[in-house]
Amino acid sequence: MLDRRGFLSQTGRGIVASGLASSLSAFAPFSKAEGNNVADDQQAIIDTHQHLWDLSKFKLPWVNDPGLELMKRNYLMADYLKATTGYNIAKTVYMEVDVDPSQQQQEADYILKLCEQEGNPLDGAVISGRPSEKEFGPYINALSKNSLVKGVRQVLHGPSTEKGYCLQPQFIEHIQLLGKLGLSFDLCMRPDDVIDTVKLVDRCPKTQFILDHCGNMEVANAVKETRKSWEQAIRDLADRPHVACKISGVVVTANENWKPADLANVVNFCLDAFGEDRVVFGGDWPVCTLRATLPQWINALREIVKNRSKEFRQKLWHDNAIQVYRLT
Repeated sequence: MLDRRGFLSQTGRGIVASGLASSLSAFAPFSKAEGNNVADDQQAIIDTHQHLWDLSKFKLPWVNDPGLELMKRNYLMADYLKATTGYNIAKTVYMEVDVDPSQQQQEADYILKLCEQEGNPLDGAVISGRPSEKEFGPYINALSKNSLVKGVRQVLHGPSTEKGYCLQPQFIEHIQLLGKLGLSFDLCMRPDDVIDTVKLVDRCPKTQFILDHCGNMEVANAVKETRKSWEQAIRDLADRPHVACKISGVVVTANENWKPADLANVVNFCLDAFGEDRVVFGGDWPVCTLRATLPQWINALREIVKNRSKEFRQKLWHDNAIQVYRLT
């Protein structure tokens, strides 16, 4: 079982080797007819996982990993708007991009200014932070005064992250602080570490948690034992009312010639476990372009959920995000 970053690198190398990079580029023309646009093509969408980066301003060490050449360029708001033309994106939530830790404040300042500008759908930001560090307290106390700050994330799926990292006393204390400040924490870790999050959320009952990318479970070539522990962790997390699940990120773990049905097993497991009130949609652009355009991912999810109730789909695509991320 690869960690998510390793899987992204492997996927990126596969794209380069097969010559698919140009066809999956975020700058390729998009059309509404792309993929399986089967229903609800006018549904207003809130994208709770929008990445943006300008490499002239920020250092993203991970984009230098082998196979991630497609990520080693600027991805700006204009590019996102072009990529989603015709898809009725009503609002977006910026998701931190794992910048060099020395630039966390700079990243937060940059994106919060962008949130205030007219002409884009940004309605808030999940900023980067290191809850295990003592400096996190003053850092987040200051930023929490800005209502556009919705929460914090630290990527925990890298190979250098030790098991049990999120259960350190200082880490737990600062996640509890987020709850006191009315902020959430996005969980992004290896699938076999998701079980640790159950202990974390139980120690932080007043903090809203969002499990990113369906807990990073692979949709192809998953190890049986990892799948088993992931399923148990998903059930346990779903039993905690202050945890939501983000339906995002799964397409990058699919095989090259994937179909919506290949994603359905992981997606439906999470939808069934968490129920209609605690699931939100995330685009994961531009990372998703390692395997699919954003319209292809949207249309694949439309196909997967087409037989669920209209109310369920409305909550998944739009309404739940307002509640979970406290949007306007």
